[in-house]
Amino acid sequence: MKKIELEKDCICDAVEIHKDLLKIVNDKIPDETELYDLAELFKIFGDSTRIRILFVLFEAEVCVCDLAETLNMTQSAISHQLKILRQNKLVKARREGKSVFYSLADDHVRTIIEKGCEHIEEDR
Repeated sequence: MKKIELEKDCICDAVEIHKDLLKIVNDKIPDETELYDLAELFKIFGDSTRIRILFVLFEAEVCVCDLAETLNMTQSAISHQLKILRQNKLVKARREGKSVFYSLADDHVRTIIEKGCEHIEEDR
């Protein structure tokens, strides 16, 4: 198969519906609610500050103070991003005395980021 290079090459020359292929696709595609939820999840990964926080949490469980120091940001800014990450079940928190420590919610978070990194490094 030759590689499509020009925009005009991205459009079929004739309209031909492949019903057998569409049946397979339609039987497998998730419903609209699931697609919406997935799109919302990926929006969370669309902020570089949140990605930076997740990379720190790959290495250690840390408190807001540590994150703020490491990322050279205010505790308020970090807390705002952590709230979003917690609401979306990407990080979890635990209190120890006066400190609240954050960690990744589960290994799925690491896998999502690792796969994203693999994808962007493919052509480098």
